[in-house]
Amino acid sequence: MSERLIAYFSPTGNTKKLAEKLANAIEGDLFEIVPEKPYTKEDLDWLDRSSRSSLEMSNRGFRPDVLNKVEDISKYDIIYLGFPIWWYGAPNIVNSFLEEYDLKGKTIIPFATSGGSEMEDTNEGLAPSCKGAILKDGDVISEDLSEEELKEWAKKVEA
Repeated sequence: MSERLIAYFSPTGNTKKLAEKLANAIEGDLFEIVPEKPYTKEDLDWLDRSSRSSLEMSNRGFRPDVLNKVEDISKYDIIYLGFPIWWYGAPNIVNSFLEEYDLKGKTIIPFATSGGSEMEDTNEGLAPSCKGAILKDGDVISEDLSEEELKEWAKKVEA
């Protein structure tokens, strides 16, 4: 059986709840991607073009610093990668996280929470940060799914 890591970025807590439920459903290890500088409510105001998140996402090459690291990434074969959708893609800090590790031979499975946006070009933005890994198509997942439904989803995307 493959070792699974559920790594997630969740500035508002929504993705965290889903990641915890997924970790329980598939018996994976949980890891929160913590920004070195936490995001405030004002930072996350996507309607304000001068907010921190808006400015970061207008420059897809910008890499916010991650405060913590996975102790031993080598033991994981499959990495589920959770995040909220920002501007039709993954927040740049997710790329920061991925670029910290040698991902050769690993399978990366993105999952996202969203207020209405789809994954759109998410994989296109993540692929350069996943060198040597298999990057599967991701899904926007409802936080209301049961652990059993998440287990079935995981079986499908791992196949």
